[in-house]
Amino acid sequence: MTRGIHESLVSTGNTELDDVLGGGLTPHRVYLLHGTPGSGKTTLALRYLMDGVKRGEKVLYVTLSETKAELLAVAKSHDWSLEGIEIFELVAHENDLLSENQYTVYQPSEIELSVTTKAILEEVERVKPARVIIDSLSEVKLLAQSPLRFRRQVLALKQFFTGRKCTVFFLDDKTSPAGEDLQLESIAHGVLSLEQLSPEYGAERRRLRITKLRGQKYRGGYHDFSIVRGGLSVFPRIVASEHSRKDHPGQLKSGISTIDALLGGGIEFGTSVLLLGPAGAGKSSLAIQYAVSAAARGEHSVIFTFDERLQTLFERSKALGMNLAEYVDKRLIHIQSVDPTEMSPGEFAHCVRQNIEGSGGKKRAKVVVIDSLNGYLNAMPEERFLISQLHELLTYAGHCGVVTFLVVAQHGLLGHAMQTPIDTSYLADCVMLFRYYEIAGEVRQTLSVVKKRGGRHERTIRDFKMDSTGIKVGEALREFHGILTGTPVLKETAEKQPLKAYAT
Repeated sequence: MTRGIHESLVSTGNTELDDVLGGGLTPHRVYLLHGTPGSGKTTLALRYLMDGVKRGEKVLYVTLSETKAELLAVAKSHDWSLEGIEIFELVAHENDLLSENQYTVYQPSEIELSVTTKAILEEVERVKPARVIIDSLSEVKLLAQSPLRFRRQVLALKQFFTGRKCTVFFLDDKTSPAGEDLQLESIAHGVLSLEQLSPEYGAERRRLRITKLRGQKYRGGYHDFSIVRGGLSVFPRIVASEHSRKDHPGQLKSGISTIDALLGGGIEFGTSVLLLGPAGAGKSSLAIQYAVSAAARGEHSVIFTFDERLQTLFERSKALGMNLAEYVDKRLIHIQSVDPTEMSPGEFAHCVRQNIEGSGGKKRAKVVVIDSLNGYLNAMPEERFLISQLHELLTYAGHCGVVTFLVVAQHGLLGHAMQTPIDTSYLADCVMLFRYYEIAGEVRQTLSVVKKRGGRHERTIRDFKMDSTGIKVGEALREFHGILTGTPVLKETAEKQPLKAYAT
């Protein structure tokens, strides 16, 4: 998943973040790490210093806002030890509250700023660190009281650290006006921006972006991440073009000859399939049938379910004669229940990628089922680019030779009342359409293939049935007209009626 750390680059201590950065950080430079409070700056900074300790480097954490006790508490929450990290406190003491210690003639910027800067420089000279964290520039900014004085101070610090071969992170909490932040960004060699978003419903979401990195190619755009026990879990944005296209010969069989005949023999590996139809028509069951059929041949599959409990899924599959639970026990099929209110789109895409690549303790899957897109899209209405992200994910899966099934439930049950919540048909290489139709006082189901790129397929509408013996697909319903309307008529009856649609 990662391109590795080049010998001349400095690791952040986070493999995925290093991948986003293009391998790591250019050494002996000053970087800006800014974000709103709670976005994960301190966690990332501590992890960066711990990586330095691990590599035998001297490291220094200069704190102007948090106490050493607070930093130790953060480390404890992640089961970390800060042994080997020099922590230098420059926080205000309670004596500063006394009236005799308040400045009246001189401005704080004339006294405290110089004292603070001198203390930092002396500590750096004493420790001689390779990695330094300054937390945070907001305090220096308040002491400077002037944008000009603050900029000069930061430039002086940058020059000082560069001359002593330090790789430095300046932390900032984005409390300044936009113009001042841009001035700060212009000074730094690279800028990492962390954000914390609060949707109207569900858990908070976090994302990061590299807004600047001189002389180095990095992965642009936003990358979701979460704070977990052990640090930041970063989910690099998938760029499908980075994965070369390979030929993946062969077809995925369903194990049901009539369905395979509808599809011209099967589904080509490296393609995506949209299962479209009303609720209860058999979309999920057919997707499971493909996963079970692949498992019977020793191939791995993964099913992401947004709408159904695992127990219900096992019971429903068993009622159709599918040995889903057996293949799950054999680790040929992996089922993951997804709560989209707790999982960001980037994290979901990263999880799919792990299953496709066989990383993170997952088996390399040849079949991926997403059931359903409705639950995924409806749970995150504030995410505006889910379809674009899904397109990138499907393209990536295709490059890896994986067959991806997308289950989409349409609104309505019969005829012209059918509505698709969102147009996803253009995303898929193959579209299988499910329909209900009523005849002789009975509701039945049909299955047809309305689209298949790069391969032949039948254009017939076949009867579709599910019972305790499994899924059955009958002969083409050639004796009827108007099946997709939901109320078909016999062919001979229809022939006696004038074709009003063509009347002039």
